[in-house]
Amino acid sequence: MTAATAAAKQATMAEQADIHELYQESVQNAEFELDFMQKTFKQWNKRKPKSMREDFCGTALAACEWVARDALNTAVGVDFEKSVLDWGRENNVSRLTAEQLSRLELIQDDVLEVNTGKFDMVQAFNFSYWGFKRREVMVRYFRGLREALVDDGLLFLDFFGGSECYQTQKEKRKIDDFRYNFKYIWEQAEFNALTNDLTCHIHFHFPDKSKLKKAFTYEWRVWGPAEIRDILEEAGYSKHAIYRQKFDPKTDEPLDEYIMTDKGEDYACWLGYIVAQK
Repeated sequence: MTAATAAAKQATMAEQADIHELYQESVQNAEFELDFMQKTFKQWNKRKPKSMREDFCGTALAACEWVARDALNTAVGVDFEKSVLDWGRENNVSRLTAEQLSRLELIQDDVLEVNTGKFDMVQAFNFSYWGFKRREVMVRYFRGLREALVDDGLLFLDFFGGSECYQTQKEKRKIDDFRYNFKYIWEQAEFNALTNDLTCHIHFHFPDKSKLKKAFTYEWRVWGPAEIRDILEEAGYSKHAIYRQKFDPKTDEPLDEYIMTDKGEDYACWLGYIVAQK
């Protein structure tokens, strides 16, 4: 046995793990989100969307899925982190055909500054836009996105709410449909009740007891849906709506179904989307 082989055998699962692969497996569901966007766009506009911009795209999973699902679809992904975009090119973009690749563009740039043309849909998911903590910056961002939409274009944002988003806590979830089992831990580590500043971490735990602590860290402001809707109006959007996660009336467990509503029962934690039209 060579020294290199021995070292490889001694490496823990945490040492061998790829954090971007784990993130995609435990956090993202691009297929579900694109289905929701496509269905909602058709309900609002009576036509099919073809072009999409994915802000804070990271590994560009959604952009790749979008161009792969229809030969007429085009996508642009925007992210500031070169290393993450490079990972996406190597692991997601590389799976596309040459024809699909011709309809995809990834741009390393600041979403506040980038100029990408106009799209049927723009998405800013995984709460990344919560990194804009000041109202004037959020207004500026939403105005820029409005200019990036065609006349009937739709902006899609996600958010979460409930009493648990205003406190420190940990949520653990077992991922057992990957090539090996692991645990995803979402930690809300610090919360400032005066500013709504929230510090969050993602940790991963593995069957061999090894751990990846603080694989990802986020510094956000918790924005409520009413605040976001007010800012969207200030930014010039013609209309907007909330699609809130449904709950099983018998068990109070969340469901993978979202309905347009202006009523919100007092569940401890819930997810939702805000859709706004130019």
